[in-house]
Amino acid sequence: MGRGRVELKRIENKINRQVTFSKRRNGLLKKAYELSVLCDAEVALIIFSSRGKLYEFGSVGTLKTLERYQKCSFALQEGNTTSDREAQNWHHEVNKLKAKVEILQRSQRHLLGEDLGPLSIQELQRLERQIEVALTHVRARKTQLMLDMMDDLRRKERLLQEINKSLRKKLSETEGQGYHPDNTANANASLQAPPEWDSNAIANGYGLPPTPSHAVDCEPTLQIGYYAHPEGSISRHDQAHNSYMHGWVV
Repeated sequence: MGRGRVELKRIENKINRQVTFSKRRNGLLKKAYELSVLCDAEVALIIFSSRGKLYEFGSVGTLKTLERYQKCSFALQEGNTTSDREAQNWHHEVNKLKAKVEILQRSQRHLLGEDLGPLSIQELQRLERQIEVALTHVRARKTQLMLDMMDDLRRKERLLQEINKSLRKKLSETEGQGYHPDNTANANASLQAPPEWDSNAIANGYGLPPTPSHAVDCEPTLQIGYYAHPEGSISRHDQAHNSYMHGWVV
């Protein structure tokens, strides 16, 4: 059967306690040795009995392991100390910034005319002087901006005047070259007018008498039938010319 669980408490019997100490001490030293060999670990074991007797084990020497332990522990302590110091500094900076923010917020409320009850006469007078100085700066800045705007407008006005002067000069040069709207209109009308009909040439081409000068100009027409001369006679040429049209004369 397996061993039962041993209750972990102080053994009251001295003899039993000493026997248990010896057995477990040897077993612990053996396990430390096995751990150092199997795992290639640096192991140091220090045991003091109830009577103050020392038992120790060191794989590379107990003192060497203790020195290494001290170095590591000091480095850790220094790192912890540095971290604590930095944390304290940051906490101090945060508190300072909070105080500055609170002062600025209170000053802003005072400038807005709020929370003036706790202020004394001297503080109110100092606040009044601050407001007057700030108002002077604001008015000076406003005046400067207005002057800059006026200068800009004057520059634009001069530019427009120069453009207007240039346009007037071009207009005067164009008028000096003889350009006039009426002359242009007459020239366009002459180009669009159709050529006159030569009524006399057309009449001669068809064997017709010339058109009197006092007659109204009109388009040439073909005359069918006899033509009455002013003397009341009909020429032989006209009869021969109009004989083939006799059948058409009414």
